[in-house]
Amino acid sequence: MSASGTHHPPEFKHAEDMGWEMGRFGNVTKFLFHPRPERPTEPNAGFLKYAPGASFPLHRHDFAQVLYIIEGEFTFAGKLYGPGTIAYMADPHFEHDMHTATAGRSSSCNTPVPRPALHRFTTAG
Repeated sequence: MSASGTHHPPEFKHAEDMGWEMGRFGNVTKFLFHPRPERPTEPNAGFLKYAPGASFPLHRHDFAQVLYIIEGEFTFAGKLYGPGTIAYMADPHFEHDMHTATAGRSSSCNTPVPRPALHRFTTAG
C-alpha cells in the first residue's frame, strides 16, 4: 500500500507548544485542532483545565463528543467521576451540568458530522 493524493498524512502537535486560552465556563483551553472553513471536518480536540468551583450548565451540542478525565473530580448531573473516566456523548446530545470542587483537567474531542438527509418511509397500503 502506498500513500496517494487522496489520503492525508498524520499531523502531530504537542500541547506544551501551545498556550492556554480562556474558555467559556471559567476554564482555560488548549485546542490543538479546530474546524475552520478550509478544513470543516477537522476535529475540535484538546484539553480543558478547570479551577476549583468551576461549573457549566446543561447545554446542547450538535455533534458527538468524547471526554476523558485526566485529573480531578467532576460531578455530572449529580454523579461524581474521577481520573480515567471516559464518556461518549452521541450526536446530538445534551451535555449534563458539571461542577468540580477539586479542579481538574480533561481532554475532549468532537468531529463535525455531516447531517444525513431526513428520509420519510411510507408503506403502500
